[in-house]
Amino acid sequence: MDGPQLAVFCSIVYAVLSAGCATMKPPTQVPLVIAHRGASGYVPDHTLEAYALAIEQGADYIETDLVATKDGHLIARHEPNLIATTNVAGFSEFADRKRKANIDGMDEEGFFASDFTLAEIKTLGAVQQFAERDQSLNGRFKVPAFEEIVELAKRKSHEKNRTIGLYPETKHPTYHRRLGLALEDRLIAALKVAEWHRRDAPVFIQSFEPSSLRYLRERIQVKLVQLIMASGVSADGALEFNPPYARPFDWTLSGEVRTFRNLVTPQGLVEIKTYAEGLGLWKSLLVSSASQASGVAAYNEANRTLLPPSQLIDDAHRAGLLVHAWTFRNEQHRLAADYRGNPINEYLKFYQLGVDGVFSDFSDTAVEARRIFRGQQSAKP
Repeated sequence: MDGPQLAVFCSIVYAVLSAGCATMKPPTQVPLVIAHRGASGYVPDHTLEAYALAIEQGADYIETDLVATKDGHLIARHEPNLIATTNVAGFSEFADRKRKANIDGMDEEGFFASDFTLAEIKTLGAVQQFAERDQSLNGRFKVPAFEEIVELAKRKSHEKNRTIGLYPETKHPTYHRRLGLALEDRLIAALKVAEWHRRDAPVFIQSFEPSSLRYLRERIQVKLVQLIMASGVSADGALEFNPPYARPFDWTLSGEVRTFRNLVTPQGLVEIKTYAEGLGLWKSLLVSSASQASGVAAYNEANRTLLPPSQLIDDAHRAGLLVHAWTFRNEQHRLAADYRGNPINEYLKFYQLGVDGVFSDFSDTAVEARRIFRGQQSAKP
């Protein structure tokens, strides 16, 4: 980002973070645009600046992955391991905290949030973890506590005269529970202070672990979302459910033999409806893709073509569940060949299929695609 671009960006952020006040009204736009870790395609993710830019771009909800610090504060980071999303490795005073830890059955090495106080976390700077994205803002913005994000959303709701919702995730809840830093009660307490703990609050809480959602269901009335993933997609487009991503980690510990695949059956959806209002689905569960050539890496979607959509959206809606799909990104290697290099085409595909919301790293693109989609819908006889 050059000097003029940075100046424009900073002016936007300043305006977004500055307090304003107007009469608040509920959003009327559907499907929802959920800012995945904020405007993370442009700004280091899970920072106030990333959330602020996403709001400016028109996002309805800002997504916040939550992990806990040593002194029990909730902060926004994609993982407990800070090594990929902050500049912690450059701090000599923290060098002795580098260690190995096992998170959900996987050994990792790095610097873990639970070894730092909030005050220490606040000395770090966030960095862009995707190498292909702009690195010029690395280290400029701080890691926010959840309370700061709540305050931003509420303040911007008044300024923008539209409700900005929160979409927090209890990240690795079993891992945190084992550390004595359980996430759920801390999250409930923060939402109660904000008076955003009731059924009509603009809040979705998401988790991969059903036990976390079931615990929350008994204690708070906000909307809950079961996250569902697969471990990968084969060359022919078949979804794979392999360890360690075959099932929720709490299921692994309990000896449950079912996988995420079972959760997307009609029976699984009925079960989810007993404790949640929606599904957060990896988009390949809705529309898979097949490789055009042998030996091509599955992550390079540009070398893959779409298969017919599954029935999962219809099945979920019949079960009374919302469907929010993740994650939509603009980079060419993340777009199947059918989209012809245009991310708008991918959004339109999923909007036409009937998703209730999308998680996007590029809120502006998602909002523009929604505008086009609504125009198409209005033009129909």
